[in-house]
Amino acid sequence: MTDQQGGITSQTTVPLLRSHQHQEDDTTTNGVHADDQHPHLHPRGNNKLTLLPLVFLIYFEVAGGPYGAERAVQAAGPLFTLLGFLVFPFLWGVPESLVTAELAAAIPGNGGCVVNVAAYPALVADYLRQVGVARTCTVVGMTLVLSLVSYAGLSVVGWGAVALGLVSLAPFVLMTAMALPKLQPWRWTTQVQGNNKDWRLFFNTLFWNLNYWDSASTMAGEVDRPERTFPRALGLAVVLIIASYLLPLMAATGATEAWANGYLADAAGVIGGGWLKYWIDAGAVLSSIGMFEAQLSSGAYQLLGMANLGLLPAIFARRAARFRTPWVAIATSAAITLAVSFLPFDDVVATANFLYGLGTLLEFAAFLWLRAARPDLKRPFRVPLKTPAALVAMCAVPSAFLAYVSVVARKRVFALAGTFTALGFGLHSVMRLCRSRKWLRFNHVAATEQEIMVLV
Repeated sequence: MTDQQGGITSQTTVPLLRSHQHQEDDTTTNGVHADDQHPHLHPRGNNKLTLLPLVFLIYFEVAGGPYGAERAVQAAGPLFTLLGFLVFPFLWGVPESLVTAELAAAIPGNGGCVVNVAAYPALVADYLRQVGVARTCTVVGMTLVLSLVSYAGLSVVGWGAVALGLVSLAPFVLMTAMALPKLQPWRWTTQVQGNNKDWRLFFNTLFWNLNYWDSASTMAGEVDRPERTFPRALGLAVVLIIASYLLPLMAATGATEAWANGYLADAAGVIGGGWLKYWIDAGAVLSSIGMFEAQLSSGAYQLLGMANLGLLPAIFARRAARFRTPWVAIATSAAITLAVSFLPFDDVVATANFLYGLGTLLEFAAFLWLRAARPDLKRPFRVPLKTPAALVAMCAVPSAFLAYVSVVARKRVFALAGTFTALGFGLHSVMRLCRSRKWLRFNHVAATEQEIMVLV
């Protein structure tokens, strides 16, 4: 299992590479198609994700609209906010997208966060509580109903994301168009009160609104022709996300004079009237539903991928007979989401950001290591940089920002992140014990016992 170039560490890629050797388009083994050999590992062809649904799933994984970006304006003023949402996607989003596209195209399997998704039921509950809907009813009802949507398949989830995206973006398109005659560019240079900028809040807001570019990679095994679809979808999503932040913020800060949390809806009321304000308020709820659904599916397919690799019991890889969806993984993801949803919203967000940052640093390290240790790996899409130094430089800028976000985290965030990390190590130990004692059945299609021990 070793090689002279990569050493024993290269065994970490063996399970992934082996598990996808038989997944080339139109390939068969002994006259039997791979989907027929392992029906629990593959969705039906008509339930595959195509380009447009994947674009909007990535859109909801990362952004979901400009809601919440007002905090960046509060922290540093309109000019720095506009510059941030223009420049930051290229410094952070593009490198992460390129790395995700190469890895997802080279190893197009499932697995690729369950904590982050718990923020969205709480966010919707906070919106609806203003009109008298009980928080507990909202959290429980939303989690259960949208879990059933995930059970129906990623094709349903993807086209649902397209519909939610179009409806929630439409009022911002109208607001931007109606604001054009009222724009006064000097307002973009307005300073925050007292000229006291809160850079920690500013950068955390940018990070929260522009992270999770790689989340859709957990569903790469469900994408139609991922080697072509993923890079194109990520490129289109970058453009869509930048426009969805910049245009409404330029309109709101250039056509009106004040801002606050929830300001975009108030600005819409000033620019277009009450009907536009209420549409954007409704769009906030629809956007949160879209983000919840996208990330619930991502978390479920991450559990599926781990089960396919033998890191979790095989039951997590079980698919429903009708929809070919991983119903056990979906139910587990929903249960975890429901439990975490009752934590304070800000704590969920900050902890998810912190854990995501650590995971992304590992992802960059894995990308660079694979380029050096496995140059023979088939890569239908490659990051268009030729030298190792250029690849390291590309990863260094977002890595520096991740390090900054981690260092400035509050003690409560460190405590929560440490708790979740300890739970992860504990679960890992329990799984190893169950595997060695054969208390639970594990999937060995993708990896042998020796490879699993090296992998984890």
